[in-house]
Amino acid sequence: MQALHVIKIGGNVIDNSENLHRFLKDFTALEGHKILVHGGGKVATQISESMGIEAKMIDGRRITDIDTLRVVTMVYAGLINKNVVAQLQRYGANAIGLTGADGNMIHARKRPVKTIDYGFVGDIVENSINPENIAKLLDAGFTPVFCALTHDGEGQLLNTNADTIASAVAVALSEHYETTLVYCFEKKGVLHDINDDDSLIREINPEHYLKLKEEQIIHSGMIPKLDNAFAAISCGVKAVIIGHSDDLGQLKGNTAFGTRLSN
Repeated sequence: MQALHVIKIGGNVIDNSENLHRFLKDFTALEGHKILVHGGGKVATQISESMGIEAKMIDGRRITDIDTLRVVTMVYAGLINKNVVAQLQRYGANAIGLTGADGNMIHARKRPVKTIDYGFVGDIVENSINPENIAKLLDAGFTPVFCALTHDGEGQLLNTNADTIASAVAVALSEHYETTLVYCFEKKGVLHDINDDDSLIREINPEHYLKLKEEQIIHSGMIPKLDNAFAAISCGVKAVIIGHSDDLGQLKGNTAFGTRLSN
C-alpha cells in the first residue's frame, strides 16, 4: 500500500500568517500522497462580529444559524481555502480546494435537535465518504484541501467539525492507503499541564485516555479531538499524531513528534 498523510490544521496556525507559511512549506515537502483539512473558526468569529453577527458557541461547538452559515461558507470555502490553495501552489503542491459537496465527497445530515439546536451543523453519514473519487485526485497528482463544510444531498451546505472530517476521510481511505492522521495546532501535543509545553504526553492508549479524562487533565475541545482519533485507529488508520505545526517537518525524517495515539 502507498502511504497517505491526512493532516488537519486549525487554531493559531491559520490565524498567524508566518506560522501558516512555515507549515505549508513543511506540508509540501512531505513525500507521497497527502490531504489537508482545515477549520477557521477564529477567523469566522472575527468576520461575524465585524458584520454585527454574534458568534454563539456551546461546548466549543458553533451554533450555525442561516446568517452564520453564510459567513462560514465565505470564510472556510472562500477566504481561507483559496488562500491556502494559492500558497500551496507557490510551494509546489498542486492543491485543489474542496468542500464535501464537491464531487459528492462527504455527505452529512443536519444534526437533530435534542437539548440544543445547533442549526445548520452536519454530522457525517456513516460510510458516505467517497474514497474512490478522492483517490482519483490523489493518483492524478492533486493535493486535496478540504474545508469544514459538507452537504446533505438535498442542496444544503452544513458546517461540520474539521477534526471529524479529517478522521472520517482518513478512515475511508485506509482501505486504499497506509494512512496516518495528523492533527496540527499550536501546542506540542497533549499536555499534562496546558501552560507547560515541556509536560508533553508522548503516547496515549484508550485506558490511559480514560484516566486522563477522569483526572480532568484532558477536557473541553481536546476530548472530541481524541475521541475522533481513537475511533480512526479502531477503524483501520495506521497511526494518529497530535502535535505542533512547527514540528511537522520531523515527519519527513520519520522522527517522532507530538503525542502518538495507539490501541
